[in-house]
Amino acid sequence: MQPLTRYHWAVTDQPTPPPLQAALDRVGDRWSLLLVESLLDGARRFNDLAAALPGIAPNILSDRLKRLERERVLVARPYSQRPLRLSYELTAEGRELAGALRLLADWGSRAESTDLLRHQSCGTPLEARWFCPTCARAIAESETTELRRL
Repeated sequence: MQPLTRYHWAVTDQPTPPPLQAALDRVGDRWSLLLVESLLDGARRFNDLAAALPGIAPNILSDRLKRLERERVLVARPYSQRPLRLSYELTAEGRELAGALRLLADWGSRAESTDLLRHQSCGTPLEARWFCPTCARAIAESETTELRRL
């Protein structure tokens, strides 16, 4: 069975996709996530990205870069006109993925190790939590069922 795409949601009578599905539609394959991670430190050229992602075929790299640009996750800027050569960098929207990627990487590292991310100052393992800036407090897991988008 094929995974659902945004197009699928648009042509059926179903409501808009759940938030996680919408996110996966935009950046849901491993190469796209690895590309975003590669660009977190700043702009890079095609060959730099290819070197940073061993095993990615040039056509796949090109396809993912175009897709992420269409999704406004990254922007391509020319650094040479003849021949046209591009440098790629994350948009503000793309940089917002940094936290999610860190959490996913931490979760993945725990599968092979008991070594957790720790606070450098005191050594306590870090925890990711929802935080309400208005109330200035972390939101308990039991309260997350009450969360809604406005």
